Amino acid sequence: MDAEVKAGEKAVTTAMRDAGTGLKSAWRAQITDAGLGARLARTIRSDAWPKGRPSLNAAALVWSKAPVIIGAHDTGPLIRSKNGFWLTIPTAAAGKSIRGGRITPLEWERRTGLRLRFVYRRTGPSLLVAEGRLNTKGRAVASRSKTGRGLTTVPIFLLVPQVRLPKRLDLARDAERARDAVPGLIVANWVEGRRS
Repeated sequence: MDAEVKAGEKAVTTAMRDAGTGLKSAWRAQITDAGLGARLARTIRSDAWPKGRPSLNAAALVWSKAPVIIGAHDTGPLIRSKNGFWLTIPTAAAGKSIRGGRITPLEWERRTGLRLRFVYRRTGPSLLVAEGRLNTKGRAVASRSKTGRGLTTVPIFLLVPQVRLPKRLDLARDAERARDAVPGLIVANWVEGRRS
């Protein structure tokens, strides 16, 4: 009986470790296939317990170090602005923030010295535009021309009341597959353990 219990402990521990590793790989593949990048995929981690010894009560945990981002792409939430007005989406003419991410309208006005003007559109998103010119990089800048040559109205930000993030992941599907595969993994490892 002792030998059979030891074989069972080893089988359960190996099966749970394999199931956790398999689920981690499946989630990482799903994230990269959705076009979310390898960096976000590497936030998926797995671990198995107990450490260093086999057990009939072994368990595995698969999680993300970026649960908010992963959860948003898994559920496809509706995003609204904090104060209930507009979400500002920068165009290519807005450029990047000094801190590196998305630029805000206030930061853009400070940086360029240009004023933004609101343009309401009945169909499609409303706009924040500026009177200026486009430089060689496609960014809106102040015009140095005294005659107004090259001066144009450039859309800097799109304004939308809300945005629904598309559901790009289905992590529950892979988790259910991993859970359903556990009994088969235990049996396969138990039979293998008897042979060796």
